[in-house]
Amino acid sequence: MWTQIVGKTRLALNPLQNHWWNVPLYVTARGLGTSAMECGDDVLDIEFDFLEHQLRLRLGSGRNESLALRPKSVAEFYREYLQCLEALGVSVKLWPMPVEIQKPIRFDLDTEHNSYDPEYANRFWQVLARTEKVFRAWAQGFMGKVSPIHFFWGSFDLAVTRFSGRVAPPRQGADSIQREAYSHEVISAGFWPGNGGYGTAAFYCYAAPVPEGLSEKGISPATAVWDTNLGEYILKYDDVRTQASPETVLLEFIENAYCAAADSAKWDRNLLDRQG
Repeated sequence: MWTQIVGKTRLALNPLQNHWWNVPLYVTARGLGTSAMECGDDVLDIEFDFLEHQLRLRLGSGRNESLALRPKSVAEFYREYLQCLEALGVSVKLWPMPVEIQKPIRFDLDTEHNSYDPEYANRFWQVLARTEKVFRAWAQGFMGKVSPIHFFWGSFDLAVTRFSGRVAPPRQGADSIQREAYSHEVISAGFWPGNGGYGTAAFYCYAAPVPEGLSEKGISPATAVWDTNLGEYILKYDDVRTQASPETVLLEFIENAYCAAADSAKWDRNLLDRQG
């Protein structure tokens, strides 16, 4: 919920960018941050520091505020956060309802959720930082359009996306968010810490739209599976971290899933893939 509050600030301050690239957070040297956001004649960035466990709000003009990351309710965090923005003279209108979760509670009324474990917050950031390194290595092998490595605070996953360059057919029943996100053909890889409809920490790779026959293609490593409920390839985090070279195994999974999906969708890989 805390990342949603900060993420909604980025959504409010930044203009729309293709596929909602104006919305996510990014892995930093200390945690997760917004990057610089427009703020009148100034710029603002906000960072979750998972080393010293502070939320830091910084203006380009030099003023800054911070609040402690410790066990506290969402309502208390939200109140302190708004006070920090006010102290910096930042005016922003935030919609106080969480998104992409079941039974949402308004931020200012949520006294139910009040946990924060600094050790595990730090561990989570370390997993994201190491995963991002592999995603960057994978992104180098593509000559087409490829996204930055985003942390989407609604779905709470780290993801990178390759594009074929072709417009995608309309998604049946899609809302405005999905129509923007999937306006073009994509193959995405990412990491969930235990959410995403799978229920345990896992890496994933999917194609949208899903090409015919993809579900029948097996890939390596052998522990990777096609999840029929999700319609994507899954590799459990525990099956990666216990390997002698987790980075090699993860890169193998992403590349093999991409090849299966791109070939099934008849992407022009001679044009899109970096040769040699």
